[in-house]
Amino acid sequence: MAVEPIAALHADRQVALARRASRDLGALWRLVDPLNIAASWGRLLPQALVLLGTAQGTAAAAADDYVSAALTAQGAAQTAQGRIAAGAFAGIASDGRPLASLLLQPVTTALRQIQGGQTAPRALASGRFLLDLITRTQVADAGRTAVGTSIAARPQATGYVRMIVGRTCSRCLILAGRRYRWNQGFRRHPRCDCRHVPVAEDVPGDVRTDPRAHFDSLDKAEQDELLGAAGAEAVRSGADLAQVVNARRGMQTTVFGQQALITTEGATSRGRSGVLIGNTRVRLMPEQILRDARDRDDAIRLLRLHGYIR
Repeated sequence: MAVEPIAALHADRQVALARRASRDLGALWRLVDPLNIAASWGRLLPQALVLLGTAQGTAAAAADDYVSAALTAQGAAQTAQGRIAAGAFAGIASDGRPLASLLLQPVTTALRQIQGGQTAPRALASGRFLLDLITRTQVADAGRTAVGTSIAARPQATGYVRMIVGRTCSRCLILAGRRYRWNQGFRRHPRCDCRHVPVAEDVPGDVRTDPRAHFDSLDKAEQDELLGAAGAEAVRSGADLAQVVNARRGMQTTVFGQQALITTEGATSRGRSGVLIGNTRVRLMPEQILRDARDRDDAIRLLRLHGYIR
């Protein structure tokens, strides 16, 4: 099988997993008492953590098989320096905070709207929208970060190509098909579905990895929706996509910022994951490791030290 169908199948499965998780979390949210939002969600929070953490772990667990299949399709030898520890990517938010604190944000949003005069049903709907955003983003990020880690653990993988998935936005569109080094962070926005295509060599462009090919595959109404009527007409008239779209606006390597990413989640003395800072054991997040490592050997050493590969 060629690389593109392998990447497309993996992406479709990851998107479907995130949708199922959002549906399951949404079912829990419907049990929230409009007259006692905080307390009722608090009672449901342990179930929500299990559902979201399980989905994150499942997304991460698929990384090694996907990366291996993509590299095999390119004729690359398989010499992984470690296997993904899927549990290390679960139960933690993209910025290293405890997942529970992130799952409390829909409550804060709903209560703030009620204080501002909004009705409880509308406030709960806003909380549900945010819960959907959080769920899909965190599941996607767990899967993507695990793929980036798996790429780093395979010296034959020199980098990755960015692939768009399904309906995309203008910001992602002009990043499609770009080739990145193995240790470069994946720029994304909340609910971004774009994916890595691991590569040992450059791969040919197609509708999913060639921005102009994707744009040309859309009808006029879809082009106008993607870039706005004026922007789409400019591109149809010959303007360069990169000049029409500001690719960096709204895109970031991590969902919540560029500060040093560390977490205390999963950094236990029992598992010896992470390092001691004073009396606290912490773990660097995978993207921080790839950003700071001196070279690939150092990155693999740190990924193993902090419990992301075994």
